[in-house]
Amino acid sequence: MLTIKSFFLFIQNQLLGMKWLNVLAGKFLNLIGINTTERLGASLQFFIYDVIKIFVLLSVLIFIISYIQSYFPPERTKRILGRFRGIKANILSALLGTVTPFCSCSSIPLFIGFTRAGLPAGVTFSFLISSPLVDLGSLVLLMSIFGAKIAIAYVIVGLILAVAGGSLIEALHLERYVEEYIKANSCVDIESENLTRRDRLIYAKDQVAFTVQKVALYIFIGVAIGALIHNWIPQELIERVLGTRNHFSVIIATVIGIPMYADIFGTIPIAEALYSKGVGLGTIMSLMMAVTALSLPSIILLRKAVKLPLLVFFVGIVTTGIIFIGYIFNAFGWMFI
Repeated sequence: MLTIKSFFLFIQNQLLGMKWLNVLAGKFLNLIGINTTERLGASLQFFIYDVIKIFVLLSVLIFIISYIQSYFPPERTKRILGRFRGIKANILSALLGTVTPFCSCSSIPLFIGFTRAGLPAGVTFSFLISSPLVDLGSLVLLMSIFGAKIAIAYVIVGLILAVAGGSLIEALHLERYVEEYIKANSCVDIESENLTRRDRLIYAKDQVAFTVQKVALYIFIGVAIGALIHNWIPQELIERVLGTRNHFSVIIATVIGIPMYADIFGTIPIAEALYSKGVGLGTIMSLMMAVTALSLPSIILLRKAVKLPLLVFFVGIVTTGIIFIGYIFNAFGWMFI
């Protein structure tokens, strides 16, 4: 049993967490005369370690995910989802969202395409919630920082939120608030291709380059903010605003997260720094979910596809779900540590 535990700790700390890289970064900075025991040196060490770690893991994960995704082009996904009805369709839609590593804005064109194809609005909203919120890449990156239990719990509650949100929209028959020009167009402008293995490898490589280029700025910003929180902002201040003793910490984190535009890869360094400062697990989850599932650019884009009542309901139900999840994990987060 001890051997198995040691093996999983090695996987988490050295393979996924790449702790050896943190040590290497510290030795490099000390070698060039930068003291890593001081705040500036510690911030540089945090920045170098996290940036390299995230880019390496991200590239490997996106390559693997994109190769898998090449078997599920949107046209094929539409045909699969079209065979199911009710809660089963919502569950499958949320699960398929996990193999589409898109941010909230990138998910909206697919959401529109699926809606035009005649899929129920609730099913497409389950996809829209889960696609930016939960994917295989975020699972592995979260494991590298928080461990397997917390990472799996994040994925499960994200899927539950996606299924519940989509099911509620469908149950209330809110599809009448989808813009008419989308419902009138019944085709999806996407071609399914029979790709060879070489084509799939090229596609995966191109997706790595595209994704890294798209998220690089957010990763740099996220890591910089994480380094700032980690080494410059007093722990007492963070605990006073976002600590578990502040009963409004989850609401504050959610409200702060909604106007921000980033993806899960840019928010993880911030979450890591907040976690090290003693911020509650639920508060951190609420911040990550609000940033990734709801952002002002994605809300503006979605407004072009749906009418205001459906947009307000969507934002309201997702926000309420995120806050509820945050308080649950603040209360029972000790079970996952």
